[in-house]
Amino acid sequence: MVHESKKFIPQQPNKLTHMAKIRIKPIGDRVLVQHIEEKEQVRGGIIIPDSAKEKPQEAKVIALGTGKKDEDGKAVPFEVKVGDMVLLSPYGGSEVKVDGQKYKLVREDDILGVVE
Repeated sequence: MVHESKKFIPQQPNKLTHMAKIRIKPIGDRVLVQHIEEKEQVRGGIIIPDSAKEKPQEAKVIALGTGKKDEDGKAVPFEVKVGDMVLLSPYGGSEVKVDGQKYKLVREDDILGVVE
């Protein structure tokens, strides 16, 4: 018989270790995101090449900038937080590559919504 206080509780792996290695700190109302790679698209038995695929619109928020300021100089809080899954405008932002990983810097206005 196992006593209630002695039950084994599995530890969740630390998901923030990858985020801690990022050396990019966005400024202003910019947000650093990483696109979620879609699986290989196959339609009717034909593999769609990368050049013909739609740009992924779903991304994970990696880091937030310093935020924008209103007319009074007060910081306006972000509507997203690190770890949120978001939908992006397909052609907004700037792509950056760090240590072989692709990221995108977008303005908060380029974020269309949060996926729940």
